[in-house]
Amino acid sequence: MRHAFDRLIIFDYSGTLSLEAPAFARPERLLRELEISGLHDLGIRTPGLFWGRVVNPTWEEGSTTTVGYREILRREVERLFPERVRSARQDWIRQAASRFVDHYLEHSRMDDVWRPLLQALSEKASAVLVVATDHYAEATGAIIGFLQDWQIPAIPVTEPAAGEAPGRVLVANSADLGAHKADRRFWEAIRDRLRPSRPLHVLLVDDFGANEQEGDAYAARDQVENRTRQTVALLGDVFGGGVQDFFFRLGPAAAPSLKARRVEEVSRAVDRFLEGG
Repeated sequence: MRHAFDRLIIFDYSGTLSLEAPAFARPERLLRELEISGLHDLGIRTPGLFWGRVVNPTWEEGSTTTVGYREILRREVERLFPERVRSARQDWIRQAASRFVDHYLEHSRMDDVWRPLLQALSEKASAVLVVATDHYAEATGAIIGFLQDWQIPAIPVTEPAAGEAPGRVLVANSADLGAHKADRRFWEAIRDRLRPSRPLHVLLVDDFGANEQEGDAYAARDQVENRTRQTVALLGDVFGGGVQDFFFRLGPAAAPSLKARRVEEVSRAVDRFLEGG
């Protein structure tokens, strides 16, 4: 059965719903996680090397294919540090990469301050709720699991369905769709999955990468500005209705009271959006 809806509400994940994901990449925290996982002993000994030689050069592949973060880490360790790899057990390299990614995903949970709003929105028959992210393949299952912990049903946007029922959140990950949010193909995949009978009005809540850590090329100011313009323009073009965007800029070290105020601002913007304002 198809349900009538004319509103699409899109939440970014890392840096918006999950403020802890960027916090994981703070230099002191990242160094500790490299040590705990075993990647430090294998050669990835500084945050600068992690970003400059491992993550940033492979981000395009990691975020637009299903190869996965664990496999990329394993492969890059073997490429960068062949002498260390020869003296280590093969399973140790895989285990180190898996430990690091597992810790990262576990500490990337959505902030509890979002829970009441997301639960309320998942029950709105007039709107479809999407969590959209540029991320590694492993993030899809993690996000679905986090939502289910809040008793919010969720499925990947790549899972086929005849229509969209209220109460279920769609998770759109660039690794599954083969394109980033700044790419038209990302949003066309969501539109084609929903098959709306009329143009959709869109509300986008996103930090556009501004809340990521400084070492991450994704957070570069010019990239954030370009990403904001491109994404908003694409949404209007693909979905055919009006587009509102809420720039959710809030550092991971923000006090709980500030987080709560910012989420309350989002809640008011959502209410206005649903009322047609």
